[in-house]
Amino acid sequence: MLQSDNFYIEKVRNKETAAYSTLVDKHKDMVFSIALKVLRNREDAEELAQDVFVKAYQSLDTFKGDSKFSTWLYRIAYNAAISKTRKKKIEMVDIDYNLIENYSTDEIKEDINRLAYDEQKKIVDKILQNLSPEENVMITLFYFKENSTEEISEIMSMTQSNVKVKLHRLRKKILFEANEILHKQNKEIYQ
Repeated sequence: MLQSDNFYIEKVRNKETAAYSTLVDKHKDMVFSIALKVLRNREDAEELAQDVFVKAYQSLDTFKGDSKFSTWLYRIAYNAAISKTRKKKIEMVDIDYNLIENYSTDEIKEDINRLAYDEQKKIVDKILQNLSPEENVMITLFYFKENSTEEISEIMSMTQSNVKVKLHRLRKKILFEANEILHKQNKEIYQ
């Protein structure tokens, strides 16, 4: 049975360095996922994930325990990934949020709910691939890893209210994109 992260952190701090491998095993998938969502390149994400665990190990004495270890670790991963993308100077284009505001979310949800699960999943996967790295990480942390808005604000260095606003806009953006895909599919069927 796995103990809490703090249990293993204390072991590492007491020179039982092998305990760190348990922390790596426990969090490697999410660290890699954050890196991949930001970098969008598997090899770069693997390399960055390794670097993150090395950096976290070297900085473990600075971990105060004010937040969860996972929050602290994911913040290191996110910041490292963002830094790497800045070095590559990747530009992202945002969608026009005024356009999104004009769509009825209830109508879109109804259309989506009519689809089979496999079709819904394909649409969601396609939409997630088109999100910016920041948006993708935020969605992953909130919906898939069930982090709170407070934890996300720590990880992504934003205010909690900014996280809430961005999540609200993201939900609308995702629904807008879903609507666009549904309309495109319907046009193809009837032509």
